[in-house]
Amino acid sequence: MTKNPDIDPVEERARLARTALEELKAQDVREIDVRRLTPIADTMLICTGTSNRHVRALARAVIDKLRAHGVRPRGIEGLTEGEWVLVDLDSVIVHVMQAQTRAFYQLEKLWDLPAISDAAHAQ
Repeated sequence: MTKNPDIDPVEERARLARTALEELKAQDVREIDVRRLTPIADTMLICTGTSNRHVRALARAVIDKLRAHGVRPRGIEGLTEGEWVLVDLDSVIVHVMQAQTRAFYQLEKLWDLPAISDAAHAQ
């Protein structure tokens, strides 16, 4: 990754991952700031692929794009099956899921608690 002190490495990783997903037509890409919820990551990207082949292609695109910028994934899970692929980029975790799996697990509801909590306290 470029060593520009003005660029936040977390934001840059998230931007590169999002670009890779959008280039291959990922559906419903969501970015969630999880800094206040967990020490394991700062940002989670969640998106939907249309088939197991599409899910695998999206995950590979993220992996390839980040590797081209000097970032090696810490871990990759689910690539063989292509139903739900998790790409751990250290401070950014990417979840690429088929629609049925995404609807079942509802990760947005699990990780978007601050937005719900903040809205409740504002009333």
